[in-house]
Amino acid sequence: MFNKTVEFLIILHHIITWIGFEDTDIDYLRWLFVLLSPLVAVFFLPAIILILLYISSILIVITKHHRRIFRKPIHDDPWDGCRGLTCAFWDGTSKFWHGYEVVGMENIPDKGGALLVFYHGALPIDVYYMVAKIYLYKERLVRSVADRFVFKTPGFGPVLQAFKVKPGTIQSCTEILEGGNLLAIAPGGVYEALLGDHYYELLWKNRIGFAKVAVNAKVPVIPVFTVNVRETFRSVQFFKNIWKWLYNRTRLPIVPIYGGFPVKLKTIVGKPIEHDPTSEPEELAEKVACAIKKIRDENQKIPGSIWRALLERL
Repeated sequence: MFNKTVEFLIILHHIITWIGFEDTDIDYLRWLFVLLSPLVAVFFLPAIILILLYISSILIVITKHHRRIFRKPIHDDPWDGCRGLTCAFWDGTSKFWHGYEVVGMENIPDKGGALLVFYHGALPIDVYYMVAKIYLYKERLVRSVADRFVFKTPGFGPVLQAFKVKPGTIQSCTEILEGGNLLAIAPGGVYEALLGDHYYELLWKNRIGFAKVAVNAKVPVIPVFTVNVRETFRSVQFFKNIWKWLYNRTRLPIVPIYGGFPVKLKTIVGKPIEHDPTSEPEELAEKVACAIKKIRDENQKIPGSIWRALLERL
């Protein structure tokens, strides 16, 4: 590897000399390469998650076309084999890279509808892991609500279809829960994902749509928080006001993200907040926010630290 790096630097030196910079020092180029390599790496690692999502799409397409082999004989849903293979893939990835675990799995009901409300990291990698865990060990599919731009991403169709990810309106989400399904929502959405930081503040902007859904469907709300989710992937914090202005104007996820660090991730599933027929959506939203903050304060060291999270993994 070192020899290849030296060969690359020599070639680069010849190119620079050819275009007129004869005085460039090869040792300086080598030093510059070593200096900048970690910086390049941390911005490249988020692309790994994108690659894994495309691998998931490929696995789903393969199993869909060979469903006679992968389909569970006790089910009629042709997506079952696809989901099982994909969830096993993500579950293995989570254990290998993050030592991932879920605390409070018993709070996920074995049947009936429930709304899972979670804090949105820069990338919702913890949600991918949690959905896989619940599907494999509780044999329940967690449906999710995603931003509309996700549905315009080429190649994501099979994953979104197999795991029943929807843009989500109050009416459609209510119908999903009334059908006895699990549904995961991050009230902060892309805004919280891109503009949040390692202080883990909830950036919900007075959004109470999720609470209206739970009240209408008469289902419990389960607060969810993942320890160190901001330490594995982070959004760039400099020029934050500019990124915020651009997001508010375009509603597109244009804030740069870096990371992919193999930190310890632990998802805490809190006690369900049962349906109260006398509770208004505003009151329920406040209860859920307080529950997530309580889990955060009891388990997450603030401000978050990548180095500390790496040590926790080791």
